Amino acid sequence: MKIQAYLAFNGNCQEALNFYANLFNAEIKNKQTYEDKKIDVPSSFRQKLQHAELKGKGVHFMAYDASPDTPLNNGNQINMSVDTNDLDEGKQLFKDLSSGGQVHHEFREREWGHFGRCTDRFGIGWMVNVDK
Repeated sequence: MKIQAYLAFNGNCQEALNFYANLFNAEIKNKQTYEDKKIDVPSSFRQKLQHAELKGKGVHFMAYDASPDTPLNNGNQINMSVDTNDLDEGKQLFKDLSSGGQVHHEFREREWGHFGRCTDRFGIGWMVNVDK
């Protein structure tokens, strides 16, 4: 299992990652836009980043441009992301993390595997991901 930060941006993720990459001497990897995704976003948003990672010596975090229907404010621009290869473990983690909190995206199968997003009872955002 791996747990790491997942930063949310309001349409300027690429600009922010360029800044952080330069600052931390890191590389932007695994860039994916909304272009070919089966997600309901405006055509003007299709070139925004749906996922990217910043990796370098001592730094590794993920980032994306939150879709227009996900308003961002202070406090919800970062989520903790849990990646596991075990579907049962992922289901249980999501159930436990969302208990007493709020489910934003039900834990279910997606194009890339299983995924769910919630805020726990302490106000911390979590994304649980199980790759195929």
